[in-house]
Amino acid sequence: MTSPHLDAEASGRLNRSAAFASITVATLLLGLKGWAVLSTGSLAMLGSLADTALDLVASVSTLLGVWIAAMPSDANHRFGHGKAEALAAMFQVVLISLSAIGLAVRAIGQMFGKTTVEDPGLGMAVSALAIGATLALVAYQRHVIARTRSVAIATDNVHYSADLLLNFAVIAALAIERWGHIPGADAVFGLMIAGWLGWGAWAASQEAIEQLMDGEWPLEKRERFLEVAGRHPALKGIHDLRTRTSGNRDFVQFHVWVDGAMTVTQAHHVMDELEAALESEFPGTEILIHPDPEGLIDEDKLGAQDLTVDLSDASPALLAQGEPRGFRAT
Repeated sequence: MTSPHLDAEASGRLNRSAAFASITVATLLLGLKGWAVLSTGSLAMLGSLADTALDLVASVSTLLGVWIAAMPSDANHRFGHGKAEALAAMFQVVLISLSAIGLAVRAIGQMFGKTTVEDPGLGMAVSALAIGATLALVAYQRHVIARTRSVAIATDNVHYSADLLLNFAVIAALAIERWGHIPGADAVFGLMIAGWLGWGAWAASQEAIEQLMDGEWPLEKRERFLEVAGRHPALKGIHDLRTRTSGNRDFVQFHVWVDGAMTVTQAHHVMDELEAALESEFPGTEILIHPDPEGLIDEDKLGAQDLTVDLSDASPALLAQGEPRGFRAT
């Protein structure tokens, strides 16, 4: 769901600005870290360089994802292009995973070899510069995410947030090599960084997978939606609630019970009022409502079971059953 203060075009512009910012930072850091790797020979720094190279590729894919996702609906994509963001996010996850595996293999190999780190002070200075640039980027990305809720920018943010720890780990590894004279420290930190990247890839994939699989909204959000809908005095009940998210757009459809004696015109007026109330609380959401006469339940979905309960009893356990939900408006 986008911010109530942003329309789709403004949200798209803000997402693209965040993607361009990450591309700029990744390009700058790629040059600095490449120079540092050639000067120091540090495995931890090499891992950081590899991650930054993938950052650049991932940021380009993020830009493409948010650009496509911002395109308006057309004849072939009536629900919009929002899933382009989730696809871009999954591409990033693949790149992060490959980076983690490659770094882990190299770190394990170095543990059984003999290597030395040259000029660790240079590597530490470059990592400190990388931390400063990444902190600024992460802060801006979080500002954008708060306003657009972009899953692609959020995944990019997870990656760059992990980079902060990665750069601190590089500084620690080089400091130990320089002043601690502990052999193998660089390889150990390289392996730790690989593990952190792998965990970050797993965590970043979850929301993208939920969107691609049309997962339901979080439980708290569904309950709040039911609560807002239940305030309308003409509603006798709600059932068969279905929700999903695609990029920065939310979709919801459900059936409502109304007085069976209502005319079509009266029922339509009630639906308009209900949509207006819901859109004020859930801006940018596409809502589809199907009115039914009170007591009617689709038997192919619910059988003869009566799922109508008081709103106060619409507990998490009821919503978590995975069956169409219902409550009686009070």
